[in-house]
Formats: sequence, structure tokens, C-alpha cells
Amino acid sequence: LLDSADTRIAFHPLKSAHTVFITGAILKAFVDSVEGLQHVTVMDFAAQSEPAAKPAAKPASKPAAKATTAVTGAADAEEASGASSREITASKEGDFPRWYNQVLTNSEMLSYYDVSGCYIVRPLAYFVWQQIQEFFDAGIRSLGVKNCYFPMFVSSRVLEREKDHIEGFAPEVAWVTKAGSKDLEEPLAIRPTSETVMYPYFAKWIRSHRDLPLKINQWCSVVRWEFKNPQPFLRTREFLWQEGHCAHLTEKDAMAEVHDILTLYRRVYEELLAVPVIEGIKSEKEKFAGGAATTTVEGFIPTTGRGIQGGTSHYLGQNFSKMFNVVVEDPDVTEGVRPKIHVHQTSWGLSTRTIGVMVMVHGDDKGVVMPPRVAETQVVIIPCGLTSKLSDEERRQITDACLNVEARLKMAGVRVEADMRDITPGR
Repeated sequence: LLDSADTRIAFHPLKSAHTVFITGAILKAFVDSVEGLQHVTVMDFAAQSEPAAKPAAKPASKPAAKATTAVTGAADAEEASGASSREITASKEGDFPRWYNQVLTNSEMLSYYDVSGCYIVRPLAYFVWQQIQEFFDAGIRSLGVKNCYFPMFVSSRVLEREKDHIEGFAPEVAWVTKAGSKDLEEPLAIRPTSETVMYPYFAKWIRSHRDLPLKINQWCSVVRWEFKNPQPFLRTREFLWQEGHCAHLTEKDAMAEVHDILTLYRRVYEELLAVPVIEGIKSEKEKFAGGAATTTVEGFIPTTGRGIQGGTSHYLGQNFSKMFNVVVEDPDVTEGVRPKIHVHQTSWGLSTRTIGVMVMVHGDDKGVVMPPRVAETQVVIIPCGLTSKLSDEERRQITDACLNVEARLKMAGVRVEADMRDITPGR
């Protein structure tokens, strides 16, 4: 097929409403011209003289019975509004907010929850997040970062130690004030971010310049409560993210890490999600509360004409180390009493907002469009020609051929599914 100058292959060029045709030879020439595609495997099924052992045919599933359950109550409002159907009734260009919500719910990426601003991340979307986790985790491990986990609660006295920091997050902080029917002696905040959670322990762990750099990361959820218009994946009261926190001896080392992380964020968007982003620096008004400088990757949503923040990497300077007394003796002083110097710190975070950006950029009026590297199913095999005129033996041969191709693609590392349901293809 790839060597043919006549056989044409159909592609959807980013939008499923449009189709283009190219020859196998042109596709092969393109693949050969792109550097870094060593992972591409060409499978020539026609050249297989000895077919692989045929797996047992999967029994055809029975058509689903028609649902007759009445829709009642607030929990069923999503279905009552038609959000659970497969049909996209809003257009991306005509009603972008409604289209975005329909695409997420109809594709089964997300379901609404009974707490405003909170959502259920369903398997299709969570798989995307897992792919991002695997890619980014490998990147930060190569930089010497280690994973850990800190509790989600932070006491009010600790949170309020960094005035500029808490003022930046104060409206968004959710507080736990009761345990059962009793008031807590001291209110506990649910982390909006973990600088004030972690840095008292940095002061305990870092005793010498030999303990530097200290590089840790945690995968967790955070809560940021106060806002009026929640948007799935973009602005939610609880969301999943990673947050890295590191301490260095010098500003130079800290800034080098800030830019290394920013490069990884750009690669997440461009190499996994196929979304172009621009690296930049936030203004003084937009920078992280309590930090010295904030770098960012910014995306662009063509339909709205607006930019969107994709991920941030902060140089905190010595602001937090002075507040939490994270100090070491100056190793450059070799005589007399060595003076104490404050360490230079960084923090950086990337969240499930990445999924929302991916959907807004690639989705179309047919629904969600998944970049191949993060798609849970990359290939679907559909048996065609199964008419009532075929004998049982002929049907079995077609089914076995589909399952055979599925098995070979799985062995080649392709995420593939053979759809053997007894329904019309495309439904």
C-alpha cells in the first residue's frame, strides 16, 4: 500500500467534516523525511505467507435494550438536557461555550458532579492525563527530581506566614472548620498550592550546601474555591496537577531549572497534544504571588481569538527561604565563621487544563479529535460486508481476519480495538 502510486488513503485534516486523499507513496515519503520517527513500524499484512494463529472469535454482543428509565431529579439534569446523547447540536463557530460542554460530555470525557465547579474525569480523559504524567515524569526524573506526597491540609498560622502569598490566594482558599459537630481549635486550609506546606520541612531537611539541590515533585489535587463561572478542565474548584518545588544554592542554578521545566511543558503541548505554544515571562501584575519571576507557556484558541495559560514555572528567589529560614553556610567562605545564606527556590505546575486546551484546539462539530499519542484507542478495526447473504463460514473468516489484524497491531505497540458488535458500522 505504501509503495503504490495509485491507491489513495483518506485522511481528515484536523476536522472530521473534511477529507483529503493522498497516495501511499506520498505518505511513505513524508514519514521517511521526518526525523525522530524511528518508532514508526510498517506492517505488510499481504507479505505474511503464514498467517498467525487465529484467536477465538469474540461473540457478537446483543443490541442494547432501549432505556425506559424516567429522568428525575437534579442528578439527571445532564441527561434531561440532552447532554448525554451522542449528537453535537451546537457548532464550534456559532456557540463555542455550549459546543465545548457538549463535546466533553458526549464523548464521555467528563461528567458533571453535584458540587458546583467539580467534575468527574472519565477514563477517556484520564488516559490523556496518564500519558502526560508518564512523559513529564520521565523528563523530570532525568533532571534529578524525585516524587513525594505531602498532606492536603495546612494550618492557618503556617499559611499566613507569607503575607504576599496568602493575599494572592486568600479568596480561593477553602477552610475546614468543623470535625463532626465540634469546631476545630485551629481552622485548616485545603491546599491551593503547597509552598507553605512544604517549605517548613525544607528548613529541617536542608542543613548544608551538600544537601543542595533539593528537587521534589508531587502529583495531587488542589482546591481553589472562589469564582463564579466554572468551566470544565479550565476553571474548576478541584483539579489534578503536578507541582514541583526545588531549592538551589545559586540563582543561576535555579533559573536554569525554571527554563528546563518550561521546555518540558512546551514539549507536552507540542509533542503529545499537537498544540503549539509560546514561551514567555509574566508581567509583574500577573506573576506568581510571592515569587520573583514567572515564566509561562501560552496557547491560542483560534475560535475565540484568545490566548490561554498552559503551564507556569516560577523563580521564587529567596522570598520563601527568608520567610521559612531555609539557610546553609556559604561554601565560598573558607576561613572564619561562615555566614548563613538563603537558598534560591523554584516551583512549577501543570494541570488537567491541558486536556481542555487540547479539546478546544482540535475538536470540531463532529466531536472530540484526539492526537494519536494520547488517544486511548488509536485504531478501530470494523468488519465490513457482513450481509445476510453470507454463510456462517464466510462471516467467521471475516471476523477471524479482523481479530488477526488486531493481534498483530497490538504486538507492534498500537492501541487498537476490533469492534465486532452486531450493529451498523459508524453508529
